[in-house]
Amino acid sequence: MDRRPARQGLRENLLSAEPSSSPTGGGSVVPPVIGITLGDPAGVGPEVVRAALASGRLDPRFEYRVIGSMEGAVPGQPTPDTARAAVEALEEAALLAKTGEIAAVVTGPIHKANSQAVGFAFPGQTEFFAARAGVDNFAMLLTGGALTVALVTAHVPLREVPGLLTAAEIERVGSLLADFLLTRRGAQGGAVPVAIAGLNPHAGESGALGREEIEVIEPAAVQLARKWQGRVNFEGPISPDTLFFRAVAGEFDGVLCMYHDQGLIPLKLHAFDEGVNVTLGLPFVRTSPDHGTAYSIAGRGLARPGSMIAAIRLATELVEKSR
Repeated sequence: MDRRPARQGLRENLLSAEPSSSPTGGGSVVPPVIGITLGDPAGVGPEVVRAALASGRLDPRFEYRVIGSMEGAVPGQPTPDTARAAVEALEEAALLAKTGEIAAVVTGPIHKANSQAVGFAFPGQTEFFAARAGVDNFAMLLTGGALTVALVTAHVPLREVPGLLTAAEIERVGSLLADFLLTRRGAQGGAVPVAIAGLNPHAGESGALGREEIEVIEPAAVQLARKWQGRVNFEGPISPDTLFFRAVAGEFDGVLCMYHDQGLIPLKLHAFDEGVNVTLGLPFVRTSPDHGTAYSIAGRGLARPGSMIAAIRLATELVEKSR
């Protein structure tokens, strides 16, 4: 189906003050396009997208293309139709990114349970984009303020985490984190310092509180240190109750976390309004704001666009550094 007329109408109604898409230095250069999905249109996605594009804080060398439909949506009143609209926007964005029509995808928030109820067969958007891109080597990373965290396990029940942790998985995600940090840093400075979090209280207390650190995490840390010697300094496993204080103080550029909330709780406490979710390992850039649909405040003028602005800005930074 050709959705261009609907998309154009959406842009006219929603984005009356978006940044210029004209490149600097002449009109013959086609600017890179950042695709931005609205998420569930009954949530705060449309209003934070609108505010971000009108903020004056986005790179004018890029074009910003809104993907999604708001037809029939009422703020704060999610329906199966709004969930389907969110899923359709993701499918369109994935196709555009795979074909190179857009250089990056920035995704508005969806409601996982509502989306799954209408056929979305993934734990989250991270897994969706990995599947559509056909990649197995991917991971979830979040960054904001002085913290950058990558997750060895993400959208799984907590009781399953110990069984899913292997030295190979820790090394795999640690390498994706290393690549991301080196890309952002470029040629500046020496080796990048990265901390590896323990799983158990006090990092297992020498085995008294759990043996995952000794049997799984430490061997992975040794392999990562050897693989990235001279470029990334991996240290760990370190007790999680002190690790994030040290990272915020500047001792580490990144933290390799063992499970979802181990990384997201400190990240959101530290940088809730500027946190950005990044999917590592894709052949295109994908970021998103680090918040949900917030149906309870949708349409009330309370949603803050800081995280969406940060997600778009990081997408442009990563596209620029990959060119």
